[in-house]
Amino acid sequence: MTALQAWALKILANAERPVAMSDLAASLACDASSVTQIVDRLEARGFVERRPAEHDRRVKVLVLTAPGKASHDRLASRMEQAPPLIAALSVQDQRALRDILRRALAMQGSIEKG
Repeated sequence: MTALQAWALKILANAERPVAMSDLAASLACDASSVTQIVDRLEARGFVERRPAEHDRRVKVLVLTAPGKASHDRLASRMEQAPPLIAALSVQDQRALRDILRRALAMQGSIEKG
């Protein structure tokens, strides 16, 4: 599974209602043809279903299937586990690394705004 496919599963798993293809494309910061390819692959694996939107049958919405939810849950669980080399660090070193990464992300955010 690609990173964009995993991200799409996360978006769909956290959605309160079906997600329009165009909204998924915006959330993934990609164009319609790219999101179509992502969804095609997820649909082929049985992770999502395309359905017509209730308000406009021309609009396709995406619904996460039970296997898609299970796949998302497995991925989320794995993402909560530190890679072995990080897990081997002392708790103090892990905290120092966390703090450094937080500062780096904060700097990235300020650079993007500036």
